[in-house]
Amino acid sequence: MKTKFLLIACIALTFFIGCNSDENTNDGTPTAISNEEILANSKIDASIEDVTTIAEDQFTAQQNINNKTDGAIKNYLPSCATITTALSGNTWTKTVDFGIEGCTLENGNSVKGKMVISFSNDFSASTQTISYTFEGFYHNGKKLQGSKSIVRTKKATPLQSEVHPVLTVAIDLTITFDDGGVYTRKGTLTKETIAGYDTWFNWEDNVSVVTGSGTTTFPNGDTFSAEITTPLEFYATCRKPFALKGILSITKNGANAVVDYGNGDCNTLVNVTKDGITTEIDLKK
Repeated sequence: MKTKFLLIACIALTFFIGCNSDENTNDGTPTAISNEEILANSKIDASIEDVTTIAEDQFTAQQNINNKTDGAIKNYLPSCATITTALSGNTWTKTVDFGIEGCTLENGNSVKGKMVISFSNDFSASTQTISYTFEGFYHNGKKLQGSKSIVRTKKATPLQSEVHPVLTVAIDLTITFDDGGVYTRKGTLTKETIAGYDTWFNWEDNVSVVTGSGTTTFPNGDTFSAEITTPLEFYATCRKPFALKGILSITKNGANAVVDYGNGDCNTLVNVTKDGITTEIDLKK
């Protein structure tokens, strides 16, 4: 009887250790965050940055039309995008169709399918809400599903003393990679345009900073928590889809990785520090 009890206990202990092997090594040390996981997380970040920019661009374009602004305007979207605009009551709806073959954005990212963007026609309001959904929309081969809302206002902040556009972005998305892996992302970001906002007709001189945090659930069930500890800086003059400055801290099951985007050089390289060891990786891989 005693032998039977010990056998059951050993089986239970083995099962417990096996179930927790994904979170820790046998000595209790958290499993390190892999570079592949960091790359997957950054690809989702790039998708969110692009769709946020597209939504804000369509709001600004309609605002300029309503205000009957004259002069040459440099379009952000490529010519292969078809835009359908409708006004119903007090709401503008803009459907941006990138087609089934897709289009390439200025930063090199590819998009296909549709984004449906809506907002109020009261452009004099101090605060505007921009909402959008997806219809068969893909970003670099990844399918995006869900919805996002952006609260847009103009105000001074600790990052910029002059009044400037500030976007508060709520994220609740499902992202399916081309290998079938399904990821979910929830969080909140604040994007501030700190330069170029006065030259609305030319997006190329825009500089923006992003702060915030969020969680990403990976296909295996692991959850990443990410926080921007130093604001990420994006320069439109650099045709790259990633930040050129700033620091992101990622945690997973007790492990931590710090991603340093650099000093402003126009490239896709970042320094990743894990357990006191820093290595350079290319986010475009």
